[in-house]
Amino acid sequence: MSKLEDDEIERLAAAFAALSNPQRLRMFIRLASTCCAPEEGSESTEGCCSATEVGAGLELATSTASHHLKELRQAGLMHVERHGRRIDCWASQETLQRLASFLSAWAEPPRTGGRPVALARRASRKGGGR
Repeated sequence: MSKLEDDEIERLAAAFAALSNPQRLRMFIRLASTCCAPEEGSESTEGCCSATEVGAGLELATSTASHHLKELRQAGLMHVERHGRRIDCWASQETLQRLASFLSAWAEPPRTGGRPVALARRASRKGGGR
């Protein structure tokens, strides 16, 4: 593997680790489905979700919701921007595209002789049986 591939694997692993927590996954789904990034150069926060809105309804303490948002941000899954006391959040479109590309590459495994490649390799190591 090249260095670039190793870096990409590290970024994907961090994203999947952050999303492995059910509460963070719920928060990320909310970010990705309802919170839009602010337009460049615009002071308007229309369409953005505040950090409070992202955690609303999840029955989490404020400190716990804040911790989960920090984990999502550190994994590159979201962006934040402070406007006075309000903190706007939105999902990282770049990371969403990276995850979608990675998952779609594995959606239909290549086939060899009617069996997925991994199964064909395993069978050949065991003497060809199923």
